[in-house]
Amino acid sequence: MLKLENISKTYAKSKTKAVDDFSLSVNRGEIFGFIGPNGAGKTTTIKMIMGILRPDSGTITIDGIDISKKPVTAKKKIGYVPDNQDIYDRLTGKEYLNFIADVYRVDKATRAAQMEKYLTMFHLKDAVDEQIRTYSHGMRQKLMLTAALIPDPELWVLDEPMVGLDPKSAHELKKEMRRHCDAGNTVFFSTHVLEVAEKLCDRIAIIDNGKLIAVGSVEELKQSYSAGSLGGESLESIFLSLTEDEEDAQ
Repeated sequence: MLKLENISKTYAKSKTKAVDDFSLSVNRGEIFGFIGPNGAGKTTTIKMIMGILRPDSGTITIDGIDISKKPVTAKKKIGYVPDNQDIYDRLTGKEYLNFIADVYRVDKATRAAQMEKYLTMFHLKDAVDEQIRTYSHGMRQKLMLTAALIPDPELWVLDEPMVGLDPKSAHELKKEMRRHCDAGNTVFFSTHVLEVAEKLCDRIAIIDNGKLIAVGSVEELKQSYSAGSLGGESLESIFLSLTEDEEDAQ
């Protein structure tokens, strides 16, 4: 569903690659976790997947579609929640949701049903007619999630989606992620909450200093690293040991 081949990215004023010859394949039906320390290259990678940043080299395909060659066709297949909340403050929540639904050309009946579903799930129905500038951080996050999920795209790309959510909403989102993948779709998300990644993900990639340093299911990662000096009793111990080793190597 999502394929990155030899992706590299360097920012103009830096000599260090933010993403360095990165290759990864994410399959249909997977909840795929993307973890790494701050500054490891997660958000840069996600922005390249979305076509917001152009890689210096390499290709990114969504369901076989090269996002650099057919960006609109590729993006129709993606629901995206970024790591910031830069949205149109003076719109009401409903106006914003209708705007996103218009962009994706969601018909009126479908958008009404989807709005009802997610506004109820995230307890936003009472606030949807208010301007977004009155929303709390958590309410904005719920609105952005609702907007991304209304078109029911095949691939969800979520950058730290749990940030700001109350426990009930986070629980509902995790259930919805699993439902989406059980229907043959795909979720690719970054998180710093390793317990969530360990319990929820079918596979996980660990990135550090722009490089892919490990990928596999939690059990595969434990089997690969428990026998050696890394002591992989949990995803947290594997993550800390691998990223510390990378830092030492630098």
